[in-house]
Amino acid sequence: MILNTELEYKGNLFPSKIISYEKNLNVLSFTTENGVILEVTVRRDSILRFRFTTTGIFENDFSYAITKYASRGYNHLEVNENEENYIITTSKLICHISKLDLRTSIFDAIDNTLICEDELGFHWEESYEHGGNIVKMSKISQPGESYYGLGDKPVDNNLKGKRFENWVTDSYAYGRDTDPIYKAIPFYTGLHDKKSYGIFFDNTFRSFFDFCQERRNITSFWAQGGEMNYYFIYGPEMSDVVVNYTDLTGKPHELPALWTLGYHQCKWSYYPESNVKEITAKFRELQIPCDAIYLDIDYMEGFRCFTWSKDHFPDPKRMVKELADDGFKTIVIIDPGIKIDMDYSVFQEGLEKDYFCKRADGPYMKGKVWPGECYFPDFTKPEVREWWSNLFKELVEDIGVKGVWNDMNEPAVMDVPGKTFPNDVRHDYEGNPCSHRKAHNVYGMQMARATYQGLKKFSYPKRPFVITRAAYSGTQRYTSSWTGDNVATWDHLNIANLQAQRMCMSGFSFIGSDIGGFAEQPNGELYARWIQLGIFHPFCRTHSSGDHGDQEPWAFGDTITNVVRKFIELRYQLLPYLYTAFWRYAEEGIPILKSLVLYDQEDSQTHYRNDEFIFGEKILACPITGPNQKGRRMYIPRGRWYNFWTDEVISGGQELWVDADLDSMPIFVKEGAIVPKYPIQQYVGEKVIDELLLDVYYKLGKENSLVYEDATDGYDYIKGRYSLRDFKLLGKKNELIIQQHKSGKFITTYKTFKLSLHGLPFKISKVQVDNEEILFKDIKLNGDNTLVLNKEFTELHIMA
Repeated sequence: MILNTELEYKGNLFPSKIISYEKNLNVLSFTTENGVILEVTVRRDSILRFRFTTTGIFENDFSYAITKYASRGYNHLEVNENEENYIITTSKLICHISKLDLRTSIFDAIDNTLICEDELGFHWEESYEHGGNIVKMSKISQPGESYYGLGDKPVDNNLKGKRFENWVTDSYAYGRDTDPIYKAIPFYTGLHDKKSYGIFFDNTFRSFFDFCQERRNITSFWAQGGEMNYYFIYGPEMSDVVVNYTDLTGKPHELPALWTLGYHQCKWSYYPESNVKEITAKFRELQIPCDAIYLDIDYMEGFRCFTWSKDHFPDPKRMVKELADDGFKTIVIIDPGIKIDMDYSVFQEGLEKDYFCKRADGPYMKGKVWPGECYFPDFTKPEVREWWSNLFKELVEDIGVKGVWNDMNEPAVMDVPGKTFPNDVRHDYEGNPCSHRKAHNVYGMQMARATYQGLKKFSYPKRPFVITRAAYSGTQRYTSSWTGDNVATWDHLNIANLQAQRMCMSGFSFIGSDIGGFAEQPNGELYARWIQLGIFHPFCRTHSSGDHGDQEPWAFGDTITNVVRKFIELRYQLLPYLYTAFWRYAEEGIPILKSLVLYDQEDSQTHYRNDEFIFGEKILACPITGPNQKGRRMYIPRGRWYNFWTDEVISGGQELWVDADLDSMPIFVKEGAIVPKYPIQQYVGEKVIDELLLDVYYKLGKENSLVYEDATDGYDYIKGRYSLRDFKLLGKKNELIIQQHKSGKFITTYKTFKLSLHGLPFKISKVQVDNEEILFKDIKLNGDNTLVLNKEFTELHIMA
């Protein structure tokens, strides 16, 4: 008997011509002769979803990334056809689908310009090793097109000419261009002809993106399994693309408590208790503001999660309370690996309830991490997440820990090839059983979600605080994050700046880096320059690997300590400004940091800028990223900007030299801005705020500014107990008018504003508040252009 033992290698396969079309409300299905189905879902006028199957049937439609709260609905939808195409029209987009081979072209519905078009379009290759398909998509890169996004890739902002892999990886001491690293965010933004769109490839398998590297004018993305399932998001403003992607994958479920935006100190590891107390006492003695102290893995008994070392921390509840009395919130680390130990209750319970991941043939997934040999919970199973969330009761409710930091959740496994689970490990995946090939990229996200649920439950009525190292799209709903185990080098200071900007334009704004570098030891100058950058990152924490030496603000001598104190104090002064930016992020999905291209995409000079960024809406910052520098060249975006230190006004749209000695960094404020400031506090809540300082930057013309405040913690703000002040500034040649509109039921502790007027081009002769002239002595007007007035004013006129 003769058998053909050769598998037929088919190479790339393509859809053939469309033989039927069906419309079901907003879902349009196109079926081809060779059994491929394309399902186009019109989610919004500017968002189309494309989903392909090659078998004639779709799998269960489930995604960890897409939030149930995402906006839906459209104003217009019609479908027509001509000889060559089916034509889908919404009020924002026109999409052509070729009858010959399902290739798509998408146009702007208003001016009919081409935004994005398929090259080969969807194609696939059968995967004989694992079953299923390798799914592929290629698109034509338009002339001059640039690409941005993809999460924490340690490369320049503009991704053109590069190729990337999405596979969440523990990357200790990664470098520039190391790929992949800790996060998988398969979303990018394209920009050409002043118009921007986004593509979110919602596929959790190992995926790849090529931005014109392999072929000059072709961009492509593919995955080693699963579906070709992607969302097309149209701007045309880049900021709208990011906002709509964030809406789709989820905004943070609540505002962070204000203290989480303070300065945090961390090390691997602060122990025993006497060492922790010594560090916290030093902060208070030197008057360096700090809100949180971290305990790394050494606080545990033999690295067992949810335990305390009796030798190092004999009475954690007392210690945590004493730290809290001094204004320090205690944050502890929790990893996913559960030590195999029959005398350890967490292990026993997980084993009894069958909550640990198993290999394909039935045995438990066993891997070595800090505690030694471990089993790992399957966080893709709802009841496992529920169990995990309840394990936080003692830590949070009884002992008083205020935040939890999830590390090693890629998941990282030591001493094995690939540093993670083997591909054959099984997962529940919300009742859609699968292998680790599919679940790997969401494992850390689901651990962070379970941790968040625990903190939310046991911190109540306060808000939860969770940090995660690994993430997939949508993780921003639950947690903050940092950029992993970086290195104390000048290049890593550069990389930290790029990663934070890129995470913000990938929907994940609550981000920071290990200030000073995790591995190796910075010198004082590098540490000071890194603090200067770090205070503008939404998450602000020094963290280091203790075996390389000390990395506290006072570890580098008095000169550096003074510089560091000055900038941490600036962070605390700007807290109401940052909190307002967080409110806009949580409410509207507006990123907290904006790369210059996100701020002004019409200015082609911004398309390749890396260092400069906008913090919130009104502040421009640019770190000094090399040794012995007394300043730097930087690009000032269009408009007029005040030098934060000198009040000198400069016109943007040009590159300039900016002086910046070690105790300074280039910071500018947009003209017309009203920037709120609190007094310097050693920790959030140390002082009752009895006056809000408003820095007012004169502008000839109009500018709006917002100030959002609430109780700084708790959930009353959801019930309307917040204070939102909308300031409208109008500057004339000899008059400055500020109107205030307030909404919300929260009553702030302060009764007055102290206005500090910058750049006023005239001498004040008269002040009117709500149509009444005010005596200078009643508003404490003095020569430095400051005045004090009641916070309830609605219209202020300052006249020459």
